Amino acid sequence: MPATESAAEPPAPPAPGAEILTRERASAFAKLALKGAKREFPNKPGHVLLDDKDAKTPKALHPAFYGCYDWHSAVHGHWMLVKVLRAHPDLPEAKEIRAVLAGHLTAANIKVEVEYFNRPEAKSFERPYGWTWLLKLAEELHTWDDPDAKTWSANLKPLAELIANRYVEFFPKQTYPIRAGVHSNTAFGLAFAHDYARTTGNKKLQELIERRAKDYYAKDADAPARWEPDGADFLSPSLCEADLMRRVLRPAEFATWFHEYLPGAAKGEPKNLFEPATVTDRTDPQLVHLDGLNLSRAWCLRGVLAALPKGDPARAALGASAAKHAEAGLKHIASGDYAGEHWLASFAVWMLSLPAPE
Repeated sequence: MPATESAAEPPAPPAPGAEILTRERASAFAKLALKGAKREFPNKPGHVLLDDKDAKTPKALHPAFYGCYDWHSAVHGHWMLVKVLRAHPDLPEAKEIRAVLAGHLTAANIKVEVEYFNRPEAKSFERPYGWTWLLKLAEELHTWDDPDAKTWSANLKPLAELIANRYVEFFPKQTYPIRAGVHSNTAFGLAFAHDYARTTGNKKLQELIERRAKDYYAKDADAPARWEPDGADFLSPSLCEADLMRRVLRPAEFATWFHEYLPGAAKGEPKNLFEPATVTDRTDPQLVHLDGLNLSRAWCLRGVLAALPKGDPARAALGASAAKHAEAGLKHIASGDYAGEHWLASFAVWMLSLPAPE
């Protein structure tokens, strides 16, 4: 992965209690996303070629989501641009953000994306990681009372509906969950899709996700979190599962389930789950995943904290760990290398959009 100059200085580590999406952070993150959104190469397509006619450029295959190295990173980069602009409409980058969104999220471009997904060879394309980020983008646009956003939301709707239907078609057939710490993780794939379903009133999708989440995870206990992390994780299998279950269980049920699932949480155990991961080379596209792991652990911990009662004995350890992971991750969003810069800001923005530990 070639090194490039950083588009912005990395945001300063947050002071205690200041882990929020400030205007300064939003601007720095927007610069990184804008840089990637229009950058077609290098690119890692997940494309199946049947003959020489299928050998096309990323932009020809995916006119809406061709930048940021791969399709899913392009999708969550667009989500991030929407999110930061909603949070801070007066960003210096606001005009450029709107121009990129308007240029990419056209009805014609989304039609090509839909046609790609309808290829028989694309049945499993971006399942479920890219799927769930696309639905997060659709949810963000759906809830934004802005004239441009209403147009982009309408344009995106055919692709969002196609992917929502893919969930309903596929997950009854997936007998066992995938517990990896990377793109294939089932729990993360269901979490954002559940948010989308609730927000848009897609009862069929919501009910399917809640049923499958309970089928997959309701009986889990004493999670082997001491084995985490793997060397290229950007998701925590154990914490992603908890972050999903806090969505689908009632609060009292979730608290009971959580303490059976991570029985050492009140003591901050296992230690390697509660301490940030170490990254040794941010130019390596796999090793830099661990910066993303620190950010995604932080957002999972924030989500779990929000779901537990105020007097829960695990709150102190979870809150301290969430703050440590957030600080560790936020230090390295803009490392100077495209390996991490094309995607880490999206993880930071989602983490910062959730309530910080009290």
